[in-house]
Amino acid sequence: MGLIKAALGAAGGVLADQWKEFFYCEALPANVLLCKGQKRITSRSSNTKGNDNIISNGSGIAVADGQCMLIVEQGKIVEFCAEPGEFTWNSSTEPSIFTGSLGTSILDTFKAIGKRFTYGGDTGKDQRVYYVNTKELLDNKFGTATPIPFRVVDSRIGLDIDVSLRCNGMYSYRIADPILFYTSVAGNVASVYTREQIDAQLKTEFISALQPAFAKLSDMEIRPNQIISHNPDLEAAMNEALSKKWGELRGLKVVSVALGSVTLPEEDQELIKTAQKTAMYKDPTMAAATMIGAQADAMKTAAGNTAGAMTGFMGMGMAMNAGGVNAQDLFAMGQAQAAQSAPKTAPAADAWTCSCGAVMTGKFCTECGKPKPAAGWTCSCGAVNKGKFCSECGAKKPADAPLYKCDKCGWEPEDPANPPKFCPECGDIFNDNDIR
Repeated sequence: MGLIKAALGAAGGVLADQWKEFFYCEALPANVLLCKGQKRITSRSSNTKGNDNIISNGSGIAVADGQCMLIVEQGKIVEFCAEPGEFTWNSSTEPSIFTGSLGTSILDTFKAIGKRFTYGGDTGKDQRVYYVNTKELLDNKFGTATPIPFRVVDSRIGLDIDVSLRCNGMYSYRIADPILFYTSVAGNVASVYTREQIDAQLKTEFISALQPAFAKLSDMEIRPNQIISHNPDLEAAMNEALSKKWGELRGLKVVSVALGSVTLPEEDQELIKTAQKTAMYKDPTMAAATMIGAQADAMKTAAGNTAGAMTGFMGMGMAMNAGGVNAQDLFAMGQAQAAQSAPKTAPAADAWTCSCGAVMTGKFCTECGKPKPAAGWTCSCGAVNKGKFCSECGAKKPADAPLYKCDKCGWEPEDPANPPKFCPECGDIFNDNDIR
């Protein structure tokens, strides 16, 4: 009797599974991350006795926007589709006489009956359709129960201190790798996998990742009161901090972070203000301006001294003399520092250096009054030329070696190209100004 029942069950099951199925998924709620696909069966359908976990060859599967479809056979993902539309599965191991060659389909059907007979008439197979929610998952609230260390850096004024801050807000994420999410998180669920099953873990990891993310913002010299305006930088830093736990392990990705508030304890706020004020005094001109302001306030106070204005001014003068530094000295120090740090300007294109060492741009030296040396070469007839021949007498330009003539007394050496170091008539040193 058992063999007959197994044979009838195998034959009846295979024939019932000959119909092609149509799988679909209703709109996924915001709290559902993954659900099992449903086989559409209406009152007009004859496919009412087929197995739920069998997908016949040629079956259709609908994929909507914001969804990703996975076909799992014997616990292994064998097909994947993230493009909206209808997907037809023509690679199923479960035959159907309504797909492909009729002769081949009939032969495969008898093979399937024989295989099921060995399992006592059961299918011996498990095939499922799963839908993954790939939309942005919003409204994930967070808040820091304990303060997070934050390093405040400003290289311009030499500020580098550690403070503690608290923050709260919301973040959103999405499933960026559905296959990894299924294999590592959701698994072979019977019906649905909801956010409640993982949100507590994600929120704890998100808050833990805030500290390395804030460290990235600190390296960018972003101050605590500027963090809210740097949400894109924070999102990138959070994805970098969570890349291993979320991206590589679960296939998740942070989409956006919206901070509601970032607060510091009063003592830390006062610490930053004091550090900024102290750093401001590193600039001598700022220190001088502060001193002048303090002196003006002191003069007002001295003028209203109950013991008389003169007594007040005497006390103020003694205090100023005891300080050892006055505002004028500080202003001078500031100007000197500014001059040292000012960029060096390149000399003008038409600048020339006089024999006295001054760099000039005009026709005469403003230091010693010497005229600017003539450019080019001087012919024996006295004409100054720039070309290869004299414009007055047509003489050819001398050799490339420079010809010297004393610019003090006019003495010329016998070999104009090789003058002595000093003029024998007036003792002047021969230099570039003596080239004729």
